[in-house]
Amino acid sequence: MQNFIYPAKIEVDEEGFFLVTFRDLPTAVTDGKTHQESLDNATDCLEEAIAMCIDDGIEVPLPSKQRKGEIGIVLPALMAAKAALYITIRKKGLTKAAFSRLLNVNEKEGRRLLDPHHKTKIPRINEAMSALGNKLVIGMWK
Repeated sequence: MQNFIYPAKIEVDEEGFFLVTFRDLPTAVTDGKTHQESLDNATDCLEEAIAMCIDDGIEVPLPSKQRKGEIGIVLPALMAAKAALYITIRKKGLTKAAFSRLLNVNEKEGRRLLDPHHKTKIPRINEAMSALGNKLVIGMWK
C-alpha cells in the first residue's frame, strides 16, 4: 500500500524564517514567519509540486522513508487520489485516450479525472481506480 506522506525538513534560515524543503521534491521549497505558518505553507507547496508533475506529464516521486529530523507532510486527500490514479495509469502505460476508452467515457471526462486542478469527487476517482484493478484507500494519520 502506498501512502502520500512526504518527509520534509524545517530549518530556521539566516533571516529567521522557517524554511521547508522536501528531499523527494527538490524544487518544492517554502517558508513561513512562524513554525505553524511554514507547516501550512508546506502542505500547499507539496500539493502544487505534485500537481506540477501531473501537469507536466512527468513521474510523481513517491515519498521516501522519513529520517531523523524530518517531519511528515500529508498530501491532501483529493490530490493524493489524483496522484495515485496518475501513477497507476503511467505504470500501465495507458494514454489518456486509452484510459478514457477503458472507463467508457469521452476523452474530455477522462482528462478531467487526471487534471490536478479539477475538483473531481473522490468516489469517481475510486471507480476509475477499480477499473484499473486497484483500490483507493483513505486513512487517518495523527
